[in-house]
Amino acid sequence: MSAAGDAQPDAPHRERQRPLTSRLVRYLLLQALIAAACIFALQQSLPGPPAEYLVATLSLSERGVERPVTPPYFSPQRHAMDDPPRFTGQFDRPADEAKRAWSVFLPRFTNGVEIAVNDVVILDSRRDPTANRPDRNTPVIAVIPSSLLRDGANTVSIRLFIWGPITGFLERVWVGPDEKLRPSYNLRSLIFVTLPVVFSSWQAILAVILGIMWVMRRHEPAYGLLAAAMAVGVAQAFLQTPMGETAFSRLNVVLISSAPIESALVLTFALLFSGWKWRPYGWIIFVPGLLLALAGLFGNQALSRTLFLFLAVPMVGLSLVIMAVVTARSTLKRRNVASLLLGCAVTIMLTCWIVDLLSVFQLMQNRIFTARLSYSAMLVAIGAGLTWRFARALNEVDGFAGRLVTQVREAEEKLKASFIREEERARAAALARERTRLMRDLHDGLGGQLVSIVALSERGNAGAGIGDAARAALKDLRLVIDSMDDIGGDLMLALGSWRERAMAQLRPHDITLEWRAVTPQGLPVHPELRPWHVIQIVRLLDEALTNAVKHASARRITVRIETLVDHDGHDRGCITVEDDGRGFDVPPADGSAGAIKAARGLRNMRNRAARCGAELVLDSCDQGTRVRLTLPHRFPDSDAAAG
Repeated sequence: MSAAGDAQPDAPHRERQRPLTSRLVRYLLLQALIAAACIFALQQSLPGPPAEYLVATLSLSERGVERPVTPPYFSPQRHAMDDPPRFTGQFDRPADEAKRAWSVFLPRFTNGVEIAVNDVVILDSRRDPTANRPDRNTPVIAVIPSSLLRDGANTVSIRLFIWGPITGFLERVWVGPDEKLRPSYNLRSLIFVTLPVVFSSWQAILAVILGIMWVMRRHEPAYGLLAAAMAVGVAQAFLQTPMGETAFSRLNVVLISSAPIESALVLTFALLFSGWKWRPYGWIIFVPGLLLALAGLFGNQALSRTLFLFLAVPMVGLSLVIMAVVTARSTLKRRNVASLLLGCAVTIMLTCWIVDLLSVFQLMQNRIFTARLSYSAMLVAIGAGLTWRFARALNEVDGFAGRLVTQVREAEEKLKASFIREEERARAAALARERTRLMRDLHDGLGGQLVSIVALSERGNAGAGIGDAARAALKDLRLVIDSMDDIGGDLMLALGSWRERAMAQLRPHDITLEWRAVTPQGLPVHPELRPWHVIQIVRLLDEALTNAVKHASARRITVRIETLVDHDGHDRGCITVEDDGRGFDVPPADGSAGAIKAARGLRNMRNRAARCGAELVLDSCDQGTRVRLTLPHRFPDSDAAAG
């Protein structure tokens, strides 16, 4: 039972391992298929000129020894400039070919050649530095001047200049009509000269794009490292091999031999791209490149070439192996297209590097280096990976935009419903406030009058007292009803109704009402004016009028209406009620004990003015009393009374 219980927890682990193992097997099979396809493609020979123009056997003079050889030939020498190997061969030109141009065609050689026909030099590749780099696979073709050719047997000789870091090599030699040899030369030039330039241009564009991406996304240093690697590769592609010491020859040597620096940068990019975090010991991968750079700056070209063979080549291979492992792990873990494409490109480059290494050790018949050319697979993978990430980002943006539109629509619907509910609540609250104000106004005005009528009727006094109280109640009711009318913010309409009531009130007391509109417009229009504002103002004016009638014994009351401009440039209405009766002592409005004992009417007037945001000034003397009400520029939405 115990053994069975211990085995049970391992079952889910094995179940999880099965899909991972299956993906690993499929991935390895895919990489093996790619490697096999690369090997098959590299073993295929490019079409050459007709076999009848091939110089099959050459006489080689090397290190004082002369012997026959059959190209292709690998020289054991790594440096031969003063006494280079010399290849001599014979070819026949028929007499009927005298009018056709003949050429000498060399598909491949390492490092430089000098071609002579009948002991006359017709081409020296050392004059073309771009043809002297071992990684270029550059073919040459030399047109033979017709004056040098003889009918029948002719001699072609080739001197092979070798300056390392690898041994010399000479491919087969073709001599024949130019029109027969030129197609093969053009094909090889297209593959090994034109395409690398195109790929290098593409690499330069990719370096700029990656640099911009790194500038815009500083938190992703992988793009910056890859941009630097691409820039180094571009410098390598377009620089020429220095044939002597010049002002920039040492810099050229450093840049041309910077393959380990480029591979270290690409390796760092692959590690960061796969989720690896930089470690303090990570700088070790840059040591071979730095040593080679120091040798180029402070040593000589021979030292740089020797170190390149022992530092750069192993470093490039080691970087490719590590990248193959890292990209395989990233592909299995992340299962994304970018990692898969990068892994396939690394397999192609690693296969080409192994084939090139076999060529260096003369284990393959031809020496055509394809590692630099296979770098284009890396460019394709990076470009495709970036395009895939960009397309995926666009899809995510489109999906996010779609979700956002849906969420915005839902939020808009919720907002509309909330707005409707809020509007209903606001309307209900406004109705409740108006109802409360109306009840308070009726209670303060009509309620008090009705109480007086009831009290008088209960005492049995059915005389003028009850009639006066009933008329006052009716007046107050009309005031409340009139204040509910929509006056469009024009207070002059309410004052017109108040003027009629005031004249009716003053007429029995033989008091004259003088109405003065100082400014043509009277009072400014206030769109925010509400019925409860109108009630407060009208009742304040009623209080002023009642005080003048009851307590001042006035004979004339003057109401002046005008519009004033305050110090802020705002229009403010002003209503002044002035009588010619006897005055009184105005109590202070600071809440002191004297103010508390002041007349209730004056306190009500001040409270009403404060609730409307207006300013009330009372002046009284022996010649009369003046009540000055200055309206606000904008009436408050809520009760503005202090306290």
